[in-house]
Amino acid sequence: MKKEMKAALYDQFDGPSKVKSGTIELPELKEGEVLIKIKAAGVNPVDTVITKGYYKNMMPHSFPIIPGWDMAGVIEARGHAARRFEVGDEVYAYARRPEVKWGTFAEYIIIPDSYLSKRPKNVSMEEAAGIPLAGLTAYQSLFKAGKLAKGQKLLILGASGGVGSFAIQLAKTKGAEVIGVASSKNHDYMRSLGADHTIDYKGQDIGEAVKQIFPEGVDLIFDCTSGESLQQSLKCLKADGKLVSILNQGDDLDPKIDHEFVFVEPNALQLDHLSELVDQGKVKVNVGQTFSLDETAKALEQIETLHTTGKIVIVP
Repeated sequence: MKKEMKAALYDQFDGPSKVKSGTIELPELKEGEVLIKIKAAGVNPVDTVITKGYYKNMMPHSFPIIPGWDMAGVIEARGHAARRFEVGDEVYAYARRPEVKWGTFAEYIIIPDSYLSKRPKNVSMEEAAGIPLAGLTAYQSLFKAGKLAKGQKLLILGASGGVGSFAIQLAKTKGAEVIGVASSKNHDYMRSLGADHTIDYKGQDIGEAVKQIFPEGVDLIFDCTSGESLQQSLKCLKADGKLVSILNQGDDLDPKIDHEFVFVEPNALQLDHLSELVDQGKVKVNVGQTFSLDETAKALEQIETLHTTGKIVIVP
């Protein structure tokens, strides 16, 4: 018998306002897949971007679409050969599939068990759900693309948001010296995460402000905001430094700059490491707001402002 579930859905690319709650039939559980009861789903800026169709040429989309790529939940059933976990295990995942269709803003999701990691034990489901996309983005940007090392100087643009919050903490586990850029109201928050220095992007040139702290410049810029903040910051990047961005693909940058654009990939082994860091107390998750499935459009509109502190989470 087919199983129906409640989910947030949209059937045209017209932004968050078109996202409504409704019911949809779950697909059949296939080999290597598990059925997960979703307890919480993290909201990210990319979720809003997807609703506007900006990635429709990058990956296939199939309407109706359930948005969301982050989740934490409990395994309820396993398909043939899905034996990495047991029924009842609490797991979390960055659940982006090759086709945009079955997202996490729903009561259930069916996903290959290879995507999953056991969730951190010492935090809530809501906190765990806020980790995967933002945590993996920061992890892959700093460690894989940026090759961040002990003693290096790191500038994070948009350091109080979901990705930036993880970036501060992950950088400190490597022994880097961190400057966080955000509005002044978030400076205490950034310091609480481990930022050594903070800069307000308003009313001053960020690059000049950085040079007052590090006259020789920084080794790595991690860009989570782009725009004018990034342009101002380029003057403080060392000649042999690197720029890693999750927004800017390099079209408006000097080709001499060592630049890498990061589009986060699912990675269960890295999620395992993030779980360890969270359970060791080295990485904290701050959930700023929670919304119901019926409030998904409101949650997406809030994340779209790019002025959130910590994570927004949907609780089905």
